[in-house]
Amino acid sequence: MKELFERVKEASRRMVCLDDDVRRAVLVRLAERTRACKAELLAANALDLEQMERSNPLYDRLLLTDSRLEDIARDILKVAALPSPLGQVSKARRLENGLYLRRVSVPFGVIGVIYEARPNVSFDVFSLCFKSGNACLLKGSRSAEHSNLSIVSLIKEVLEEQGVDTNAVALLPSTHEATAELLSAVGWVDLCIPRGGKRLIEFVRDTARVPVIETGAGVVHVYFDKDGDLEKGRAVIANAKLRRVSVCNALDCLLVHKAREKDLPALLEPMQGKVEFVYGDYGTEWMDYKLAIRVVDSFEAALEHIRTYSSGHSECIITENEQTARRFQTMVDAACVYWNASTGFTDGGQFGLGAEIGISTQKLGPRGPMALEEMTTYKWLIDGDGQIRN
Repeated sequence: MKELFERVKEASRRMVCLDDDVRRAVLVRLAERTRACKAELLAANALDLEQMERSNPLYDRLLLTDSRLEDIARDILKVAALPSPLGQVSKARRLENGLYLRRVSVPFGVIGVIYEARPNVSFDVFSLCFKSGNACLLKGSRSAEHSNLSIVSLIKEVLEEQGVDTNAVALLPSTHEATAELLSAVGWVDLCIPRGGKRLIEFVRDTARVPVIETGAGVVHVYFDKDGDLEKGRAVIANAKLRRVSVCNALDCLLVHKAREKDLPALLEPMQGKVEFVYGDYGTEWMDYKLAIRVVDSFEAALEHIRTYSSGHSECIITENEQTARRFQTMVDAACVYWNASTGFTDGGQFGLGAEIGISTQKLGPRGPMALEEMTTYKWLIDGDGQIRN
């Protein structure tokens, strides 16, 4: 594994010098090849799907379809078209002694990503890392092994065709031993990002010897306030729950003010027959057709519930009272806080950021959708003319 890490690290040093036109051309070509190779990609994905029960909540995450591959290709093109995040000057000043200082955005170097089931992440991570000048180490799960092998093989074909070091991306074995080596790769891996459930994220955070950004786990609430609009509430709640139940921004718990308890059947009506309603079991990220429900005595009780059970991902209030909404947005501690809109919008593409590498739920460093800008760090450049310090 050390030899692999060395090759990827060396590739990351070469990538710093790549022109953005080259990066753009590689990604455009990858989008074209993704469309042209749908049959091969779907055949590999079918081998993985055969090993998973349809009732498994991860089945939908694992599934690739013609339309999903088309969406992936479009997302790659969006990333290709974005301005380069590199070389951006965020601060500049000339000191009295004549030194000229600039703080400039640069790649991290090598980014390792550990993820479960979702093969589309392989495309997303490579696109964002490559555009931002980073090499990437992909550590997928055994459940998506055939899909990821096919995807990374396609990426490497495109890199070779375009004359770029194929070690800019590497797929690690889908073993626990590979995870352990990745998390211990001090000096080779500059940043590790886990994408998956709570257990995976906690394991990575507690085990890693390399820097980690926590992403993914979402225990998501919608609070229907006493001043909520019934039709808006029905639409937002149903969309937040039903659009895709297996994603991290899907609704897990509905809170309803006791003054509007009589409207609960109407709020739930669009989900009847599709969702199992659970009166209790709070703090669970379902990733399934289940929804916890609780009637709360007050706005303050809703805040207290969210403080207790939220994972800090996405939270929402349904109300026509702007003062209440602004107070909710101020007091709720989460990466994304909505007013009268579905939590399903917590997504780098929906935020206009292109694709995303994950949703950060931590406060130190990036927070919310992590797109191109979040794939960079910075360094200081200091120009002088022989100055020395007394």
